[in-house]
Amino acid sequence: MSALAESARKLESLRLRGASSRLPELLEQAESEGMTCLAFLETLVDVELQDRGDRRLKRGLAMAHFPVVKRLEDFKLGRVAGIEKRDLSELAECSWIDRHENLLLFGPPGLGKTHLAIALGHVAVRKGYSVCYERMTSLVKLLVRSDAARSAQFRLSRLAKANLMIIDEIGYTPIERKEANLFFTFVSDLYERASIVVTSNKNLNSWSELMGDEVMTAALLDRLMHHAKIFSLSGESYRISAKKEE
Repeated sequence: MSALAESARKLESLRLRGASSRLPELLEQAESEGMTCLAFLETLVDVELQDRGDRRLKRGLAMAHFPVVKRLEDFKLGRVAGIEKRDLSELAECSWIDRHENLLLFGPPGLGKTHLAIALGHVAVRKGYSVCYERMTSLVKLLVRSDAARSAQFRLSRLAKANLMIIDEIGYTPIERKEANLFFTFVSDLYERASIVVTSNKNLNSWSELMGDEVMTAALLDRLMHHAKIFSLSGESYRISAKKEE
């Protein structure tokens, strides 16, 4: 085994995978540029840190299960009332996640609630927070199947450990009493331990009908709204607007 291969193997054994994979390239660069030993070491460390950051981001996005990629800069504020640019800037700082605050986004379909939720989730992942995304229909299925299906148990354990839980599209499909109870327990377990983002096309007055129990709904909303930032969006649907522009 050559000295170069042996050095790469040692780096790999120390779990310095980024530095190991790029060692030949970095040595060639150091020789051609006449790097000092210190400069070469700094370059090697920077490469390893970048590789670790890239792998951490990849793992975080895989765990989140985002259905699409959305960016805050692509959200069209001018078409929506109820949220301002300064609000997005504050939310993107993610300090509300450190305080275990929730974010509730209400409004009719097509205003970008899901866009905002996913985009903020992406920002949080890039800042090092663990994030999980589920549509309400999918979350309910996981909760119902958790006693029998190992895959559901595994996913729910991930959700329970997340710093930020995004629950999208509450209210599009009614749920049964048992499902509502399971959902209440899930939210209660996260209460003041993690942040929750909720998107819903139903106003708060309609939630008791959706959940089928006024007392439980009141308790649920109490947990969601305590330490929460609430935005009620209004405007014309993006899809309708785009159709008109065609």
